[in-house]
Amino acid sequence: MTRVFVDAWDPSYGSSFEGEGGGDGPSSSSSQQVDVDVEVPAAEWAPIDVSSSVRAPDVVFLVDGVRRNDAGLWTAEEDGTSYAGLAASYAAGVVRCDLGRGVAELAGARVARGLFTASPSVSDLVAGSVRYEVHRVSGTGEASKLPAAVQPPLTALEIEISTVARDGGSDGADLLIVDGPLRSRRQLPRTIGYIKTQQKQYLPAAQQAVVPRLRQAQRTPVFKIETVWGGWSWYLRLPGSSGAPWSGVVRVECSPELSPDQAIELADLSGATLPRLASSAYKDPRAPQNLVPIAGLERRLRAMLGDARVLHRALARETARTRLTS
Repeated sequence: MTRVFVDAWDPSYGSSFEGEGGGDGPSSSSSQQVDVDVEVPAAEWAPIDVSSSVRAPDVVFLVDGVRRNDAGLWTAEEDGTSYAGLAASYAAGVVRCDLGRGVAELAGARVARGLFTASPSVSDLVAGSVRYEVHRVSGTGEASKLPAAVQPPLTALEIEISTVARDGGSDGADLLIVDGPLRSRRQLPRTIGYIKTQQKQYLPAAQQAVVPRLRQAQRTPVFKIETVWGGWSWYLRLPGSSGAPWSGVVRVECSPELSPDQAIELADLSGATLPRLASSAYKDPRAPQNLVPIAGLERRLRAMLGDARVLHRALARETARTRLTS
């Protein structure tokens, strides 16, 4: 008999699994090479329970960033050429969770704004009390590609505030959870990337079949994605899932520069830590994957970005004034 499950996520967020297979998991296969013999031989893959000897760290840091497009712009160059521009606001923050005391607090947050364009002549744009610093992009700077240019400075901001927060509030036995892939943050110590939405199928069929069998707080063996941006990875199921095959499943990753034993140690640590931070459906439409501290941080950061309508009007006034006085 066919079983039907309703995804717990609000449909405005998409789906917690975005392959064509729906509840059966991601159906878009990745072309990346994968080594599945890292922790156990491929033929012995099975769900792994959290060992009773593994203890979650006393302090966990969670870092996330948000961004918003405030206005699209165009330049009119002296030679008659024109370039697209994007005025964007972005913010990054860190939450420090003391698991022993059950306390979470904002450990740091910063807002930045940028004008992203390939224009060789445009300068920083000041709109009222807000300055949009120029970030020159390479190539022709097509408008459709400008939003992606915001990610590198946002990532740099996340790294900066994460480092400051850990230096000032940890004894070196903490864990840093990055919301999303690690990318250029792989050099950060004791750090894992947390991927909520599963879009690609990385594993061969035999190992992929292990994922739907995971129970709450169980994980798959560690595997390695053999690409420049790859690394050690594993799947973990959080508590509070709907019961669908891939509901509540997240992919976790750590730096490929670590040894296999170090990656396995972090995988065990994630199984003891992440389930404690999972959200509930009555509180968050993206439960359980959207971790409780991350959800609160996102709300705080978006509020810090300011009113988009006010900024848009200020940008329009400033550009109009500049045209009139030039």
